[in-house]
Amino acid sequence: MGSEAHSPEKSRIVFGIESSCDETAVALVRTDRTVLAEQIASQEAEHAPYGGVVPEIAARAHAERLAPMIEGVFADAGLTLADIDAIAATAGPGLIGGVMVGLVSGKALAMAADKPLIAVNHLEGHALSPRLADAELGFPYLLLLVSGGHCQILAVEGIGHYRRLATTIDDALGEAFDKTAKILGLGYPGGPAVEKLALDGDPGAVPLPRPLKGSKEPHFSFAGLKSAVLRAYDTGQHAAADIAASFQRAAIECLVDRLEHALRGEGSFPALVVAGGVAANKAVRGALEQLAASHDMRFVAPPLALCTDNAAMIAWAGCERLIAEGTDFRGDPLDLKARPRWPLDPEAEMVRGAGVKA
Repeated sequence: MGSEAHSPEKSRIVFGIESSCDETAVALVRTDRTVLAEQIASQEAEHAPYGGVVPEIAARAHAERLAPMIEGVFADAGLTLADIDAIAATAGPGLIGGVMVGLVSGKALAMAADKPLIAVNHLEGHALSPRLADAELGFPYLLLLVSGGHCQILAVEGIGHYRRLATTIDDALGEAFDKTAKILGLGYPGGPAVEKLALDGDPGAVPLPRPLKGSKEPHFSFAGLKSAVLRAYDTGQHAAADIAASFQRAAIECLVDRLEHALRGEGSFPALVVAGGVAANKAVRGALEQLAASHDMRFVAPPLALCTDNAAMIAWAGCERLIAEGTDFRGDPLDLKARPRWPLDPEAEMVRGAGVKA
């Protein structure tokens, strides 16, 4: 993106709301990539007793927290609704109750302030988040989007132009990390706990499968790896740290192999980008950085704060829409519905597996 599009005199401000899972988040972001203010409220304590996110609890927490957070973030920035140019809210995919809380709040603010509403695909927020932190990242780039609900490889060709090259046929990698943590008694959230424990383990100690590694089809599969972790744990023959380390190595090898498959089919891209919650894992980042270097590609990963669910990425996706569509932009209709499933590439072919995360 050229510097002219982000010149200070042309900068505009977007207010963003994120509520698709278990983080309630709001942010004010300017089109020159300045995050003016943001707030995030975690629900870890509420969901920890259950070992995972309970949708009803999540939706209620969003409803209780969002209004005071909206007031607070505007106070932090010293702004009012009259000072902003648009309101961006996650409209899906995600837990439908939580998505509805955020989207309805966004609609109400847009109507009250007579500002355009921008309905943001949560996955697009992740896909564009590296561009918020890196002004040099241009289109196209190869994206590994890897989180608790999604594991996809996408060719990001422009705003609103995403071509899915691979997806999971069953479980996402973040889900597999959380399940492994639950098996090992590490609590919730599982990903950081498994990563920490793996540092003390032997990654070659436990023989675990690498589902679809070397396969001619492009997709991911992690259900079998989860099951293998459970079987290894049930034998009582392996230390928890060794299981964690062996699981993490197997998962990373699957990621690298599937990305290699995509590159063989598509050719090189200027950059390999990773986004989503699992992108915070240092071992995953290290392996992907090596892969990018071996293909003479630039490796880009957003700051850790932009990896997990946050509203700055939603506001930035709104900024990207404003910039791309120009001064005639009128926003999305206020009667649009929340979408529990919303693929970035609606033209992508269906793949086998009942558990596919769209």
